[in-house]
Parts: sequence; C-alpha cells; structure tokens
Amino acid sequence: MAGWGWGWARAVRGLLLDVSGVLYDSGADGGAPIAGSAEAVRRIKASGLKLQLCTNETQATRADFVRKLRAMGFDVSVAEVTAPAPAACRLLQERGLRPHLLVHHDLVPEFAEIDKTNPNCVVLGDAAEHFTYANLNEAFRLLIGMEKPVLISLGKGRYYKETDGLKLDVGAYMKALEYACDIEAEVVGKPAKSFFESALAELGVPAEQAVMIGDDIVSDVGGAQQCGMRALQVRTGKYRFGHWFRGNLENSSTCSAKAAHFLAGMLDIEKMMLLFSLVGAISFTFQIFQSFTGLLCGGAREGQVMTQSQMVPDGCQQHKDT
Repeated sequence: MAGWGWGWARAVRGLLLDVSGVLYDSGADGGAPIAGSAEAVRRIKASGLKLQLCTNETQATRADFVRKLRAMGFDVSVAEVTAPAPAACRLLQERGLRPHLLVHHDLVPEFAEIDKTNPNCVVLGDAAEHFTYANLNEAFRLLIGMEKPVLISLGKGRYYKETDGLKLDVGAYMKALEYACDIEAEVVGKPAKSFFESALAELGVPAEQAVMIGDDIVSDVGGAQQCGMRALQVRTGKYRFGHWFRGNLENSSTCSAKAAHFLAGMLDIEKMMLLFSLVGAISFTFQIFQSFTGLLCGGAREGQVMTQSQMVPDGCQQHKDT
C-alpha cells in the first residue's frame, strides 16, 4: 500500500471522492450541500488534479444524480461518477444473469437493457422505503428456490447519514438474506477491490498516485487501501468518534487541523493546500491508516499493530469514547 513518506504529495495526480457525507448530506428533500464543498471541488479541478466521484449511490440513476449535484453547485458530469449500477449491469450481461431487482424505484431505469424474465439471481440496492417485509421475503423465496443462488449487492454499507439522522444502508439487508439463505453475496460497489480498480481506470491514475477521501472507515478507507491507495476519512457524514479503534484497520491515527498545517508546511505546499482545501471547506480532520514511514507515527511497518500511545504523535488528537 502507498505510504505517507516524504514527498508523497508530489506524487498525487488524482482524487477519488465519496459524495454522501463528504460533499453533501442526503435527505428526503434532496439533501443539502456541505458548506464550501462545491468551491473545494472547483479548486481541485482547476488545479489540474484529476477527479472522480466514487459513490455507492443507488437511489437514482447516474444522470439524475448528476443533475441533483449540479443543482447544488457542483461542476460534475456523468463521466466523472463511478457508481455500482452500471458495473452490475456489465456483470449481469457478461454472465448471462437475469435479475430480480430489489432496488429503489428511481434506479430501475439503469437496468432497462437487462433481461429480467425468469430471474436467476437477485440484485439488491438501497431500496429505502421499499425494503418492506413482503419485498425482502420475495427475494428470499427466489434465492432459496435456486439451485445455485446468486445475490448481488450494490455495496454493503451499514448505515449513512441523511439530514434527519442516520439510516440503515443496504448492507444490513444483504446480511439478512445471506443468513437466511446460507450464502455469500457478491458485492458490486465499495469496498470491493474491483470497484476501486474501475474508478482508478476511469480516473486514469495508478493507485499509488491517487487518494480516496470518504466518511466510511470500511467502505471508503479500507476498500481504497486494499487497492493500494492512500485514504483519508472526513469527520462529516457518518463519522463517529472511536471508529478508528473499533475497526479492523491497523496503524490508525486521527490528526487535527494543526497536524494538517504542519504537513502543508513541510511538503508540496500548492498540492497540499488543494488537498486540504476540502479540510477547511467542510471543517473536517482526517484519519491516516497503515504503513507509516516515520513522518507521523514512528515508522510502523505494514502489518505491525501500534499501541494508542504510538499512534498519537505531536499535533494529533487521541480520542476516547464517552
């Protein structure tokens, strides 16, 4: 995995950005942009850094999703969005699968070209209010009746944040069907390695020259690291104190804005300020994980588990759950 050694900022050529919880908070009314995030995206694109939105959004088609983002002031195009539904369609066509869709009604048009007669698999997305007992039980009956049941899940997030609070994500329902049918779902979307590889291919930048920024320690940070990328976790969206200690990622540290300014003073100033413009714009600090090379946390080697005291250098904050 790419580390955080001296000069790493000079190597960065592109960013993958999560959307919900990073650029805006979703909601029944369409959601609301996080203050300053549209300007941060504009500055990043103007800098020459490549940018790709890497999202598990499955409540709208990419076209509708981009229209919503543009209405909020984000200068993005459909080509700059990597989302699970198009990837799932490619997989279905390659394997000759005919899905029963348990997805949000607004996502169904993404599957218009897919044969859905006599289903031989189930595709699960964030169906929100359509996750009723009847709909889940119908999916269960189809799967349990198949000789070789195939469950494809568009992501496996546990929950996400909307403007009125936290909401269960598709992963909770995926786990229910896995348990009931004694099967393992195929995940198309974050944190699947293949999904990040597709996003990097669309970005046109190798993993070691890209940084993933998101609010989910597992889907965003962990998934990106498995692909060999650096990753930062924002303190907006679903972020909660203590998750870096409860997760299964090693060598983690939560650094304050003071530490960010320290880094900016020692590395490539222009690039660092662009990267951390997102920090100032939406008031987050970030978490850095794995393979530290001595710049912050004493040169931990990959696979080495650090103690909490080792993980908190000068300029960083150590938090305890209360």
